[in-house]
Amino acid sequence: MTQQRTGVATFKGNPITLIGPELKVGDAAPDFKLNRNLLEEATLQDFAGKVKLISVVPSLDTGTCDAQTRRFNTEAADLGEHVVILTVSVDLPFAQARWCGAAGVDQVVTLSDYKARSFGEAYGVLIDELQLDMRAIFVLDENDRIAYVEYLGEMSEHPNYEQAIAAVKALR
Repeated sequence: MTQQRTGVATFKGNPITLIGPELKVGDAAPDFKLNRNLLEEATLQDFAGKVKLISVVPSLDTGTCDAQTRRFNTEAADLGEHVVILTVSVDLPFAQARWCGAAGVDQVVTLSDYKARSFGEAYGVLIDELQLDMRAIFVLDENDRIAYVEYLGEMSEHPNYEQAIAAVKALR
């Protein structure tokens, strides 16, 4: 039976149910299978040996998600080639590509959880009622251990960008 977490998150003040475990600092990051496009998949192993900042957003076509992704795209320039920033949403891969092109976002790798929502479930961010991934930040070290995690309590709020970037810089 899949774990369900209630009372930990809201969307515009309304309670939502998150599916999957609450990951903690020190945990091994679960593997994932996400889509780069309709045919090509990506797994955690594709980013082996790099520090990974995983920015999870419900949909790039919303104001907070747009701002979050643009912010990490800007921050990427100062983080070096040993760091990769992944933005995960359930948007279709071509919607992600369209959004990135229109927004000029080119430093972030967008990955889609649209097929099986397995990332959302493995990382404890799948919203049962909406079938979207809840806003969250995960920073993984080069050995795929979680060094920083932030689950947002309210879906429409911004994450703590400064703490996430500081966690990445501490691992470089």
